Amino acid sequence: MVETTVRYLGNLRCDAVHAPSRSTIQTDAPVDNHGKGERFSPTDLVGAALATCMATLMGIHAGKLGIDLTGMTVRCEKEMTKSAPRRIASLRTVVTVPLAADHPQRAVLERAAEDCPVRKSLDASVETPIEWVYTG
Repeated sequence: MVETTVRYLGNLRCDAVHAPSRSTIQTDAPVDNHGKGERFSPTDLVGAALATCMATLMGIHAGKLGIDLTGMTVRCEKEMTKSAPRRIASLRTVVTVPLAADHPQRAVLERAAEDCPVRKSLDASVETPIEWVYTG
């Protein structure tokens, strides 16, 4: 179990504290939902969680295989529904990998990202397409 404590700061801003590390992040409501958009919104954090989860799982598998993924990027594009109820409609990711497209461990690394716990935890109604770009 990992505890996070959120304190409402007013003006649609929150401060979240990760108990084990005491690190903090702040959120703000997005401009299109009454906020200032000066920080990650709560739904932006879902996209960030997906992207970092995919990168982390790929990094774990790459490390076991002796592959260096330094410089890899995962860009997540969050789209909200156009009609009520307001929710995340899609989280499209573009994974740019500093390896050759014909790398022998490509399938293993891609499967690691596709099977990350955040992606597996999302409701089936949230689209999560992945685009792969190999630059090596």
